[in-house]
Amino acid sequence: MQIEIRGMERLSFRERQVVALKETGQSNDKVAKKLGLSAATVATLYNRAKNKGYQVVLVISGDPLGVFGDDDEEGDA
Repeated sequence: MQIEIRGMERLSFRERQVVALKETGQSNDKVAKKLGLSAATVATLYNRAKNKGYQVVLVISGDPLGVFGDDDEEGDA
């Protein structure tokens, strides 16, 4: 899986780091520990980034969710 942050040119380097980690489900405490920041700073950076506006796009290779099978069975419903 890959993550794409659209609008990241509006974000600082630290905001990009925080967004990438937060948008993959990591807690403020875990992000803080990984980046050597306080959890409050992580929350501030994340909120600041959200206010600047960005979009996260997940790029998933193949069909790991099993939802894009053959459409040959459309008439069988």
